[in-house]
Parts: sequence; structure tokens; C-alpha cells
Amino acid sequence: MLSGMRPTGRLHLGHYHGVLKNWVKLQHEFECFFFVADWHALTTQYDDPQGIQDNVWEMVIDWLAAGVNPGSATIFIQSRVPEHAELHLLLSMITPLGWLERVPTYKDQQEKLREKDLATYGFLGYPLLQSADILMYRSGRVPVGADQVSHVEITREVARRFNHLYGRDPGFEEQAEAAIKKMGKKNGKLYRNLKKRYQEEGDMEALDRARALLKEQQNISMGDSERLYGYIEGGGKVILPEPQPLLTPDSKMPGLDGQKMSKSYGNTIGLREEPDAVEQKIRVMQTDPQRVRRTDPGEPEKCPVWGLHQVYSDDATKEWVQTGCRGAGIGCLDCKKPLIDAVIEDQKPFLRRAQEYENNPDLVRSIIDEGCEQARDAARETLVEVREAMGLQYR
Repeated sequence: MLSGMRPTGRLHLGHYHGVLKNWVKLQHEFECFFFVADWHALTTQYDDPQGIQDNVWEMVIDWLAAGVNPGSATIFIQSRVPEHAELHLLLSMITPLGWLERVPTYKDQQEKLREKDLATYGFLGYPLLQSADILMYRSGRVPVGADQVSHVEITREVARRFNHLYGRDPGFEEQAEAAIKKMGKKNGKLYRNLKKRYQEEGDMEALDRARALLKEQQNISMGDSERLYGYIEGGGKVILPEPQPLLTPDSKMPGLDGQKMSKSYGNTIGLREEPDAVEQKIRVMQTDPQRVRRTDPGEPEKCPVWGLHQVYSDDATKEWVQTGCRGAGIGCLDCKKPLIDAVIEDQKPFLRRAQEYENNPDLVRSIIDEGCEQARDAARETLVEVREAMGLQYR
């Protein structure tokens, strides 16, 4: 299983509840590779790379502080494993341009980042670099949110196309061409046209129509039908296994203003925030705007503080908040006190573990060095097979 993050510096509690908590769990269930996606950072920050290196080390310390264990998972930096770049290059030789242009986040990100010039191959090709990241380790599962499923789907399509082109048995193409002739001139011509549209333009409608066309054929055997399914969408020896998305639960971590916790909103609590800073941030949080005086009843669902209670408080505390707020039996500072205690208590192990790594940066670098070597060993094995399949393994 593989997952990664762009190096954006120190992480916040939204990262922990949205990603890292899941990583800590998965590292005991799968062989996990967790990587710092520094090349991916350059797809949008190519004109301002200063700080990426510092951000890398800060983020890795946060991973370790959160409980990611280098004894249970391989932690590495993407650019320290140059095999990723080679596989990306080789896959770019077979990937239709239309497949990249139809990735939903391509146009979405261009719209959101209008101030940047994103008319670059690096930005267009970043989903293919992601595919190379995943396929390099033959990952069976890729933990993603619902909005990232399309990236796993294009990875599946690229793997299928690669296997189709380079993993076929001898005589596969000749047998497929013979089967097309059995379909008759009209249906054969239609099949070829649909095959071309799918493989060259990434037209999913063409793939669906081709599948439907094959189901209607009476003049070909079941074996020929299966062969023609593989001929259009991939088939033969599996060199690069197709990964499956492993949907992660949506993060329920709200920010200090009730919106999703995000650096861009300025509403975060850092993973390694000092207790005094945590207390101050929560104490000054906005509450129910209708509750002006201490004696006014409030509505917890309209208060950002309630969102944090739902993450950190037990049932008894939540019931106390609901009753006390609606009946004006407690004030807003009363309501915040158990929340402050809970967040600070939850962060104690993060701060304790982080201190060890902050005091010993050589230890962090040695963990990364070892992880990069482990990742390179796995990557080299994959590339040997890829090069052989593509006729590039010279001896």
C-alpha cells in the first residue's frame, strides 16, 4: 500500500484526523510505503521552491510524532528514488493525452490557482507521476478520499494499457485480428473505430459501446469475445497490477471557525502546538452569535466549539454541553474548558515523540536514508520487469 503528502511544512490536527491516524492503523495491516511528494510540490510551486527542503523535515517529524513507525512502514522522499522519474517517462510513452486532460482535478486546480501559470507538462502530467508512484510498488490498495478516486482510476487504465501492450502472449494480436474478421465488415469496422477512440483519446463511451457490441456478436466464440475485450482494454501477463482505491473516512476535524481545518483559512491547531497556544486559540474561539449574554440560551449546532467537542469529548461531556448550553446553565468558557483539557492531553504523546526527533535531526535523516534504500530496492525490481517488457534491458 502506498500513500504520500506534499511537503507543506508542519501539519495540523486536520491532517492527523484526516490522514495520519489512518496511516498509523494501516501500517499494521499492510506493507506500507509512505512518501514525501516533493516532485509533486514542484508541479504548482516550480517558481517558488524555497522552503521545500525545510518543509520536508518538519513534515516527516510530524509523521513520526503521530505514530508512523519506521519499523512498520517504509518512509522515503520521492526525489531520492529516481526510478519514479524513469517509470513516469516510460508510462508517458503510452498514455493518451486525452486521459490526462479529462482528470477532473486538472481543470479544477487550474481554476483555483488562476494566479499561477499552470500551462506546463509537469502540471498536466502530475496524475501520471502519481500513477508511476503507485505502480512502482505494485500497490494493491491506495488510501484516498472520494475526490481522489479518479487518480486511482487513471492508474488502473495506464496499468491495463501497459499490460495490454507488453504483457500479451505470443500470437495474441493475430488471434484478435482473426476474431474481428469473424464479426463481419460493418461490425469489425465499428469495433476498430471504437478501439481507436478509447486507446488514443481515452473515450470511455467508446469503451462501453465496444463492450456492448461484443455482447451482441453471434459469430464469435466465447474465447474470441474475451480476447477482443482484452484487445481494447488490456490483457495478457500482468506486469503492473491494477490498484484498488481504499476509501478513507472523510475528516470530521473542523477548524477554529467551524470551517474545515485548513492553513489557507488560518483556523488550525498544529499537531505540535504548545499547550499554552492551544488553550489561547480555543479560549478565543467564536461561539453561537445569538448567545450575547451569559444568561442567554444557546444552540450547540450553531457554535464552532461544538464541532471540536464531537471529535474530542466523550458522550457524557457532550450531553453536559448540550444541556448546559441550551439551558444557559454553563457559560462559553465553561464549555471550552474540558475541550482544552482533552486536546492538550491528546497531543502529549505527539509532543513527547517530536521532542526526541527535534533534538536529534541525524536520527530523522537516518530513518529517511534507510527508507529511501528500501524503496529503491523495491523500485529496481519493478523497473527490471518493465524494461524487459519494453525491450530495454540490455545485457
